[in-house]
Amino acid sequence: MRCKFGFTIAIFFVLVSVLISGCISNPISGKGTLKLTSSPSGAEVYLDNQYRGSTPCTIPDVEPGSHTLELRSSGYQSWSTNITVSQESSQIYAALSPLSNTPLPQGVSPTITGTTTIASQTKVTVKVNKNPMIIGESNLFSGTCTGSDSVVLKLYGSGFYSKGVVLDQVKPNSLGSWSYTWNPGTSLLSGLYTLEVSDAQKTTADSAAFSVFGGGVVSITSSTFSAVNGETVTFSGQCTSGAQNVNLVLAGPGQFAGGVDYGTFPVLADKSWNFKVTLDNTMPTGQYVMYVNDVPKTSSGYVQFTVGFA
Repeated sequence: MRCKFGFTIAIFFVLVSVLISGCISNPISGKGTLKLTSSPSGAEVYLDNQYRGSTPCTIPDVEPGSHTLELRSSGYQSWSTNITVSQESSQIYAALSPLSNTPLPQGVSPTITGTTTIASQTKVTVKVNKNPMIIGESNLFSGTCTGSDSVVLKLYGSGFYSKGVVLDQVKPNSLGSWSYTWNPGTSLLSGLYTLEVSDAQKTTADSAAFSVFGGGVVSITSSTFSAVNGETVTFSGQCTSGAQNVNLVLAGPGQFAGGVDYGTFPVLADKSWNFKVTLDNTMPTGQYVMYVNDVPKTSSGYVQFTVGFA
């Protein structure tokens, strides 16, 4: 019985050691992760002009903020875009367009009508009207298509769109132009999205990336609710909308009646922000309100405080 009890104690300490080790080896870094795929696969990935591997690949520990992303593959046009990285994991899909003299991939045959090769003349383009896009808004996708009777729109992004969702198959007009209005509603998650557009036979494709903000809150508190002229007041809060910056405006009596814009301030990796201001000696006595909103304006908050009262 004593031997069995000792064995149980030993197992308990082993499990505790494993759990502690797991916690120590996986700290919360506050950084983002990029998961990249492309067509064709095997494209070289360059993040901020630094080689980071070939698709499909995952790039961990990316600093939040703006970055440049480029994919290169022999025989294809270089694909590049500006991205905004948050603490979340972002799915990015890139469709590289072949150069005009590039042969079709093995197993893909051009469509022949008489002696004319249709596939070699096929070309599609895409552009996104709103970048960034605010949750709750619609977004217009448009472009051109030659050599095909329709284009297929497939969207990659956060949540429901993580594995790619076909939005529609659209017919171009007589001038070769196409358009599609996307209305995802308010259930959309913030993050980075990529729209891939291909012809119906999938012989060529184009893609465009855009950011989505919103669906969160912006809070604000002050270090004091009753200040005097010359005192330094700290304003701080949280921003969970996916935005990278917040904007502060102070309203009150006198010259502050119309509001004074204090500018924009960064949202940190833990989604917090802060700002310190030393109150000017000429500020009138009275009630003040500091307003905060994310950039772009998807959510806002405010806090009240007084200046000059005993």
